Amino acid sequence: MLNILTPQRAALLIFVVAFATIAGAWIFEYYGYLPCELCLKQRWAYYAGVPLALLVALLGPRNPGPAKAGLMLLGLLWLGSMVFGIYHSGVEWKWWPGPATCTAQVGFTGGLPDLSKPAVLCDTPTIRIMGLSLAGWNAVISLGLALVAFAGLRRAQGSSSVSQ
Repeated sequence: MLNILTPQRAALLIFVVAFATIAGAWIFEYYGYLPCELCLKQRWAYYAGVPLALLVALLGPRNPGPAKAGLMLLGLLWLGSMVFGIYHSGVEWKWWPGPATCTAQVGFTGGLPDLSKPAVLCDTPTIRIMGLSLAGWNAVISLGLALVAFAGLRRAQGSSSVSQ
């Protein structure tokens, strides 16, 4: 399986999976599963990673150096996203406190809340799928994307003198 995962295919796979994941989040939001503050921040990796993966997939075969750098950056980006997903999941499971601005312990210390928007708490998942919240699934998917990026990078390192 990993033998067919060229750097270009790794970047293309990351693009497809990451785009499908963020599109899924938008669909959940459209159907009423509103994101909290941490959910919205978890999307930043997708907003950066989707175009970067597409750029690496399109330009990588002609530019192996930048493709390697792009895959490394994608791998690190998705590892960071995984850590953030684990943090948010831990907040939801009440393993550690979350930001005071979006947890059940919120008071008026930060000023009056914005009453024009519905309150979405970071420590209360809006949905669980097979036992995991969307933050938990973000951690799982992000780990998978990081592994794909590093596998593509490893393949690029091993075949630097052989054309693909």
